[in-house]
Amino acid sequence: MTGKNQTPEATTGQVADAVKGNWVDRLAPAPTRPYLRLARADRPIGTWLLLLPCWWGLLLAMLHDGLAGWHDLWIFAGCGIGAWLMRGAGCTWNDITDRNIDGSVARTASRPIPSGQVSVKQALMWLVVQALIAFCILLTFNLAAIGLGVLALLPVAIYPFAKRFTWWPQVFLGLAFNWGALLAWTAHTGQLEWPAVLLYLSGIAWTLFYDTIYAHQDKEDDALIGVKSTALLFGDATPRWLLGFMILTMLLQMFAVILAGIGGSSLALLVALLGPWALGLHMHWQLRRLKLDDGDRLLRLFRSNRDAGLLPVLIFAVALLL
Repeated sequence: MTGKNQTPEATTGQVADAVKGNWVDRLAPAPTRPYLRLARADRPIGTWLLLLPCWWGLLLAMLHDGLAGWHDLWIFAGCGIGAWLMRGAGCTWNDITDRNIDGSVARTASRPIPSGQVSVKQALMWLVVQALIAFCILLTFNLAAIGLGVLALLPVAIYPFAKRFTWWPQVFLGLAFNWGALLAWTAHTGQLEWPAVLLYLSGIAWTLFYDTIYAHQDKEDDALIGVKSTALLFGDATPRWLLGFMILTMLLQMFAVILAGIGGSSLALLVALLGPWALGLHMHWQLRRLKLDDGDRLLRLFRSNRDAGLLPVLIFAVALLL
C-alpha cells in the first residue's frame, strides 16, 4: 500500500467504517484488537444480518408444527454465537482474498491486513479458530442441520471472488448470509421444507436491497480498480431496482408464512403475515430517504436493516404465543 492511501485510521489501528467509540477500540486488550477487527466485532451489523434469517427460520418452523422445546432455546442461542463466529470467519476470508484490493479503496485501506496489523498467515490461523468453534456448535444440532451447515461453506468460500466475474456479487452474499433460514428450520424440524426455501429466497432479495445500498459507498473506487457490483450495474436506476427487491422480499416471505400453515391457527397466521409487511414498510422508509451520493446516509440506511430484520422476528414471536 502506498503512502498516499494511508488514512488516520490506518495509523491508529481503527477501521474507517467501524462504529465510532466501539468496544473493540475502547476496551479490548491491544493484542486482540486486530483479530477482533478482522472478525468485524467493531461493526456488529453484519452479525445481525447473518443472524436474523436464522431466527426467522426457527420461529417460522415453531409456528409451522406448533412445537416449542428447551432445545429450541439452544438453537436460538447457538445461532447467535454461530453467526458471530461465522461472520467473523467469513470476513477474515474476505479480507485475505481482497488484501490487494482493500489497500486501493479509501473505506477499506485501514483494515488489519492492508494496514499491516495482521499477516496473511496470522489471519488464516484466526479463520481456522473461528470456524472450528462454530463447527463444535453445529455438532449439537441434528444430522440434517449439520449437513446444511457444512454445505454453507461453499457460498461463503465463493463470495469474495464474485465481484471479479459478475455484476451480481450481492446474489452470492445473499446465498451465504441467509443460509441460516434453512439451517435453523431444519435444526427444529429435522428436515428441509418449502417454507424454509421461500424464506431463504426472501432473504436473498432483502440482501440484494441492503447490500446494493452499501455498495454505492464504494462505486467510484470499484470502477477504478475494475471490480463489479449491483451499484455500478444499476447506476441511477438503483431506486427502481430496490423497489423491485422490496416487493420480492415481501411476497416471498408472505408465501413462506402461508405455506408454513402456522399450526392451523387463523389468528396466528394473520399476525405472522404482519411480519413481511413490517419488513417491507421499513424497506420503503429506507427508499424514501435514499441519496445515492451521500456516503454517511447510505451507511446509516444499511445499518438500519438490523431493525428491519428484527420486525419479523418480533412479530413471529408474538404469533407463537397465540
